[in-house]
Amino acid sequence: MLKEFEIEPLLKDKAPHQTKAVVAMSGGVDSSVAAALLHNLGYKVVGVTLQLYGTDGNANARKGACCAGQDIYDAKRVAESVGFPHYILNYEEIFKKEVIEDFASTYMRGETPIPCVRCNQTVKFRDLLQVTKNLGADVLVTGHYVRRLEKNGEVKLCRSIDKSKDQSYFLFATTQEQLKLLRFPLGGSIKVI
Repeated sequence: MLKEFEIEPLLKDKAPHQTKAVVAMSGGVDSSVAAALLHNLGYKVVGVTLQLYGTDGNANARKGACCAGQDIYDAKRVAESVGFPHYILNYEEIFKKEVIEDFASTYMRGETPIPCVRCNQTVKFRDLLQVTKNLGADVLVTGHYVRRLEKNGEVKLCRSIDKSKDQSYFLFATTQEQLKLLRFPLGGSIKVI
């Protein structure tokens, strides 16, 4: 449940019914709420879930496995229930190369890698932004608790209103090009559990 919720328009120069939004859906509550909320506000929502592993069947029953198994099913079910299209994209090989192998080699060099940050830099934002453009969408939306501030053509990430849920640190490596298309509708809300 969200408290103190306020959402700014995704685009200042387009009405919701004219705005196509790709929503990155992990299958978790936050991205599902973001997608349903935008759909109910009249946005043209397209849900997209990246299957990052488990195409061999090993992760399909796991819950909370980020982009595999039960979570993919949950994302698809939310989209069907709310009434917007949803696509599952197989990114297992790309994830293995860009995140898993990078994690292993970085760790072997004695560094402390953060796989979620690397995934955001490459697979999630680099590739999902291209998918967003290919689908002719205006924006890419996630369920991250972070705020976005645009001023004089520059976009800055700001901490979420809900400091206990703030995820801005996960997105520190996000580029200006990526930030110009990204939207975070939950960043202005407080999550009540």
